[in-house]
Amino acid sequence: MERAAVIVAIDGPSGTGKSSTSKAVAAQLGLSYLDTGAQYRAITWWMVNNGIDIDDPTAIASVAGKPEIVSGTDPLDPTITVDGIDVAAPIRTQEVTSKVSAVSAVPEVRARITELQRSFAAAAEKGIVVEGRDIGTTVLPDADLKVFLTASPEARAARRSGELKGADVHATREALVKRDAADSSRKTSPLAKADDAVEVDTTDLTLTQVIECVVTLVEGKRAAK
Repeated sequence: MERAAVIVAIDGPSGTGKSSTSKAVAAQLGLSYLDTGAQYRAITWWMVNNGIDIDDPTAIASVAGKPEIVSGTDPLDPTITVDGIDVAAPIRTQEVTSKVSAVSAVPEVRARITELQRSFAAAAEKGIVVEGRDIGTTVLPDADLKVFLTASPEARAARRSGELKGADVHATREALVKRDAADSSRKTSPLAKADDAVEVDTTDLTLTQVIECVVTLVEGKRAAK
């Protein structure tokens, strides 16, 4: 029996398990996967690499359409290139991380990347899991299922510093709180929970439990289609 295609939006701040959960759910259910944060990191990397002044929104806006960003949507091997260059590793550097909020806040950047994200979602024949910060509210407001992951700042910092090998948990927590404030208060597409999103607090859950929870929600939506 042909399974109904479903579009799943997974939003939430950093360190809530978004990426790990989204990839695992997509792989388990045979769906495509899109890491929208990587696309914002990619355009930020391009800006830095090309000497664009990150503190000048007008300069950023004027070149927002230049880089060609291509995301591979295989959850087992998600790839990302900018102008044909594999940037999967360089976009995770501290330099890019510290500048991505400023670049992401520029409306022209958001318009460009949102259009890109919608085209990837539209092209996914079997359905897709799209993770980010404004997917359920702005990018895909008609998604079949919207999930908003949360966790305490302490839990998120512990996870993120674990990922960053040897990072200071306190410093990581400060950085997360600062980025949340920037992303939640920006005028264009702020980080926010959609009214019809299912909120899942991952503070006391293992990754496996979070994945099981989301898979159950997706299966429910599929059955209802």
